[in-house]
Parts: sequence; C-alpha cells; structure tokens
Amino acid sequence: MTERITPAMVRSTTLNDINSSLANLERTSNELSSGKTILEPSDNPYGASQVVELQSQLDGLSSYAANAQEGISWENTASGAMANVSNVLQTVRELLVRSSTGTNNQSDRESIATEVQQLTEAVKQDANTQYAGQYVFSGTATTTAPYTQGAEDAYQGNNGIITRAVGPGVSINVSTDISSLLGNGQGSADGKLLDTLRTISEHLRGGSAEDVSALGSTDLKSLETSIDTLSQLQATAGSVTDQLQTATSRIESLQSSITASLSNTEDANIAQTSIAYSTEQAAYEAALRAGASIVQESLLQFLQ
Repeated sequence: MTERITPAMVRSTTLNDINSSLANLERTSNELSSGKTILEPSDNPYGASQVVELQSQLDGLSSYAANAQEGISWENTASGAMANVSNVLQTVRELLVRSSTGTNNQSDRESIATEVQQLTEAVKQDANTQYAGQYVFSGTATTTAPYTQGAEDAYQGNNGIITRAVGPGVSINVSTDISSLLGNGQGSADGKLLDTLRTISEHLRGGSAEDVSALGSTDLKSLETSIDTLSQLQATAGSVTDQLQTATSRIESLQSSITASLSNTEDANIAQTSIAYSTEQAAYEAALRAGASIVQESLLQFLQ
C-alpha cells in the first residue's frame, strides 16, 4: 500500500527545511561575527575543555609576567638609589683624600665635616627610597622607613626576604640588604658606612695629628671597604634584573605558543566561513522561494 503524500506533509517538510537552512545560516553568521567556532560547550566538548585549560594557562602567565615586570621596576628603583649612594661615596672619598694631605687648615676641615654630615643624611634619604609606596630597603617591613633623619642611625627594617613568583614554584629574591652596607651607626661601632661617615666627621672636627692621620689611613680604608660592599650589592641587583628579564622573555614565548594553540582550537577560518555563509544564504533564499511556490499552489487547490 502506497502512503499518500498530503499537502500538509509537503508544507511540514518544506517548513522544516526552511528552519534548518535558517539555523545553519544563523550559526555561520554567529561564527563570522564572533570569529569563534566554539560558541558554546556543546558545539565541541573536547575543544571547549581545551579552551578553558589554555585560557587558564594564559591567565596564570599574565600574573607571572606582571610579577616579573613589577620586580624589574623594584630592582631598577633600588639600583637607582644605590647609584646615588655610590656618587656620594666617591665625593666623600675625594674630600677625605684632600683633607688628609695636610694642605687644609682646621677651618677647612670643619667645613668638610659639615659637608660630610650633609652627605650622610643624603645617604640615609636614598636608603629610604620607595617604590609604589613601599620602602625597597626595609626587608618585609615595607611600610617602615629603614633609617630616620638626624643623629639616630639604627636600622629600622628587618632581614625578611621579598620575592616575586615568575613561574610555578619559581620565585626570585628582589630584596637588597642595605643594612649590610649602612649598618647601625657609630653607636654600634660596626665599622659599616654610617659608622665610618660619623667617624670621619668626628676626626675632621678633632683637629689633632692623630685625627688627621686617621683620615688618610683607617677612615679611608673603611670607606673603601664600604664602596666594595656597595659594588657587590649593585652587582647582585643587576644579576636579579637579568633573571627577571630572562623570565619575562620566557613567559612571553609561552604566551605566544599558548595563544597560537588557543587560536587553532577556537578561532574560525574566516575565508572558509565566509564561503559557507554565502552558500547557506543562497540555500536559505532558495528554500524560501520553493516554500512560497508550494504554499501558493496549495492555496489555489484549496480555493478550487
């Protein structure tokens, strides 16, 4: 027995074809407008899971990249401050050599002592350098100034280590122990920079033969020891900056690789999608014309 095809069945089939063509056209249109082939997880469950994983990796790398850049800025700030201290120490050295030759009278040495005292305060100001509102030489006590201005020379920070995470389980120490250079002043007799500078001022003001002799011997030697210590701190800071820059380059390389994988997974091929859109648009328009013809014929048959 042959099943009879009724006008209702034809209309239903035609309508389904039109709706199917429209759905395909809308899907392709969305791909073109978004540039993505995965518009919702059900489109490609495995691909969608890859997209989530790759995007998570990119987010993590962005955080590491920000840490590395912030670390570089932190180190640059610290290096700039130490460069200022280095300039001060060279000036003090020149003054010390000049005052120890015996060509200066006591009045000259008094004036030099005043200048050294001012330079000592300049060193402490550089030690109190801040980056983004944090003291870079205070260890983990970043809200506390390492040194106070005036006669008190005790270090106010701590020896805590500040690090920047630049990868899974990888952190770089960006701390600089400025107290290993400046020390705690003359009262501690630690022989470090502030102790040395205070002692130099004292000998300049003393005026005795022993004071003048100390300027060109023990005082100069102590100052040069501090200059060497500062050079070591600067070299360490430079090495840390190199590590952070290397980490930044590695992160950027990984970001490029993962971004390419993400693009391959979810990005639409615009050329192919455009061709598909044109084809589906033509199919949809043809379906509409065919449907209109069938509906008109059925209507005529009904009227007859």
